[in-house]
Amino acid sequence: MTDQRITRRRFLESTAVVSGALIVGDRLLAAEPAKRPTAVDQVKLGKTGLRICRLGMGFGSVGGSVQRSLGQDGLTRLVRYGYERGVRYIDTAESYRTHEMIAAAIKGLPRETLFIQTKMPGNPEKPLEVLDRYRRELGVEYIDSVLTHCVVRHDWDDERRRVLDALEEAKARKIIRAHGMSCHSVPALKRSGEIDWVDVHLVRINPQGVNMDTPAERWNAKSDASHVPAVVEQLKVLHAKKRGVIGMKIMGEGAFTSPEDREKSIRFAMRCPGLSAIVIGFKSTAEIDEAIERMNRALAELPDAAEAAEATEAA
Repeated sequence: MTDQRITRRRFLESTAVVSGALIVGDRLLAAEPAKRPTAVDQVKLGKTGLRICRLGMGFGSVGGSVQRSLGQDGLTRLVRYGYERGVRYIDTAESYRTHEMIAAAIKGLPRETLFIQTKMPGNPEKPLEVLDRYRRELGVEYIDSVLTHCVVRHDWDDERRRVLDALEEAKARKIIRAHGMSCHSVPALKRSGEIDWVDVHLVRINPQGVNMDTPAERWNAKSDASHVPAVVEQLKVLHAKKRGVIGMKIMGEGAFTSPEDREKSIRFAMRCPGLSAIVIGFKSTAEIDEAIERMNRALAELPDAAEAAEATEAA
């Protein structure tokens, strides 16, 4: 009798491995299907201790003019629609001139459900005063992440030392929760991996190489697919250091008008090493729906999709 019980139990256990079932005592229970990673998961942002939505809404298409042209009502509808779909990461900058519009759009939403990132250009004389203005414009007590904007020089950390020191102080005072850099050249990207100050890297990436970082120390240098491997190599370096990395220009700043190009770029981004999240400049609710659908499909097809879902749950 004992031998029969052992044989039966082993048979059930082996069957459970195949079927995805669970043994509890002598009972065979159906296991819940594995959760798939999605575009709107809250994922770890490197080693910052913060979580961010895998998909973000950008407000800087063509310098923010695309989003500003929606008007306040249109932009509010877009933000609220994205929020209802689960897109809780908002990416803006002083130069986009959308702070106040975003403040109106998010009014009444629970602040703790949002991840707000903005960017500070150049090397202002009094960065902390500028930062206080950003908080007033956005209507928030704190900003989740603030980046030094449009970095191109290899010695950018020396060039903008005043800003770096101010943002470090702001993080200590809990005015911001993370700081970093918005990258626009390969030399600047390489340097960002060498210094410990950077919590968050915003990196231009797409497989077509459109509006991508290049070896030239110029933000608008001519780019093409030949520059993509150099950026991917640096992403591997940042991934090894557990940095928070966000991909931008996923749609080539609106250049990818064909569905094939958009699908190619999303699939590429979902496979890039170490990308915590991506941000796309939307102008319609249909674009939000499409991005979520394409991301969900690409994520489900990853070889380690189950592990990604488990990591998301543990984040």
